[in-house]
Amino acid sequence: MTAALKQMLTDNKMTLIVSLPENRFDLAKAAIHAGVDAVKLHVNVNHRASGNVFNSVESYDEIFRSIRDEFSGPLGIVPGGSFGDISQGEMEQLIALGFNFYSIYAHDKPSWMLVLDKIEKTFAISSEYDLNAIGNVKHLGVSALEASIIPGEEYGTPLTFKDVLAYNTLVQNVDIPVLVPSQRKLVPSDIPILAKAGVKAVMLGAIVIGHTEETIQTAIRSFRNAIDSL
Repeated sequence: MTAALKQMLTDNKMTLIVSLPENRFDLAKAAIHAGVDAVKLHVNVNHRASGNVFNSVESYDEIFRSIRDEFSGPLGIVPGGSFGDISQGEMEQLIALGFNFYSIYAHDKPSWMLVLDKIEKTFAISSEYDLNAIGNVKHLGVSALEASIIPGEEYGTPLTFKDVLAYNTLVQNVDIPVLVPSQRKLVPSDIPILAKAGVKAVMLGAIVIGHTEETIQTAIRSFRNAIDSL
């Protein structure tokens, strides 16, 4: 089993992940060359933040192979937007295509996904979860927690200290690394305070990186510099 993401989250002060707004080779290449540590893609999802619909694995077979050939770092997948969208057959296809980790909301995650080998397991929580009630989960075979805790109606607004306190609470109450996705419109100057709160990765999506090669490169480089300066 690969442990590429887990090792990176352990070794790095902070890890820079991109969540691409579309499954496109040119966008992935732009992010990779700008300095991301890991890349996350989607299938079977109607994605709220980017406004895009992602289709089945077969639709992207060639694109995924091209991205895997271009990038040696951790490659992640959101395998579906709800419990019923995720199939064991597709997960096997994704593993065969070289994906290293998956991310899915805990309430959408079938229990059989926890026993898949050859792929690391992360999970997301929403604003409806009790931050104090999750506790130690490493023994359940998960590598990281994605703190998707900002209510949908607040997407794209600036980071507040209340958010930092929430992430800090999560860090203190779980025994795995906490990742923060860019539901807020994160800026590079947010990186030091997130690091002080114990956040181990930021996952930049459409709200921060936009939808073009140029905006992706500009955003990734600025966050790369902020992280490298920690």
